[in-house]
Amino acid sequence: MAKKVVATLKTNDGRGFAKVIKMVKSPKSGAYMFKEQMLSIDEVKENLKK
Repeated sequence: MAKKVVATLKTNDGRGFAKVIKMVKSPKSGAYMFKEQMLSIDEVKENLKK
């Protein structure tokens, strides 16, 4: 049987990050865009306040 290799973020390094998706209004057209970022958990609340 073949072995499966699974990459996860459940290691000690990957647990401290979260994917943040914000909806931002474009100043030129007025349309909404989605902005995605990978942030550490400590920075999530600070970034969402902006």
